[in-house]
Amino acid sequence: MNIAKIMIPKACTVVLHEDNTVRQGLETMCRNSYTAIPVLDDQGGYVGCVTEGDFLRYILAVNSTERKKLEQSRIRQIMRRDFCPAVSIRATFQEVMALAMEQNFVPVVDDRNALCGIITRRNLLGAVGKERELQTV
Repeated sequence: MNIAKIMIPKACTVVLHEDNTVRQGLETMCRNSYTAIPVLDDQGGYVGCVTEGDFLRYILAVNSTERKKLEQSRIRQIMRRDFCPAVSIRATFQEVMALAMEQNFVPVVDDRNALCGIITRRNLLGAVGKERELQTV
């Protein structure tokens, strides 16, 4: 199965940039009701994800939720770069499935490490269901 067919393209994906402030990140996360958001560098390269837990740890560390305090730090300072690894656009369905068992979505990158989009568990399960339907017909 071609993973590009089940991928949500980057243009339809909410992302943050590592230079965004913590305040901007929190506002984006709250507005969209997500628990994790992909983070890009200034060239559009995928660098990792920022999660609700990252924001919570930051707030506890600075002991403040004041807007001014949230504007003093950048997303790059609070995110974990090793969280939510990406797969190549040429990854196999099995590789995507293995990662999806560990994380809510799987970022997909090209050869330059630029984000192409994401594959959610919902899309992955839908694709598996459709494939099974086709096999029984």
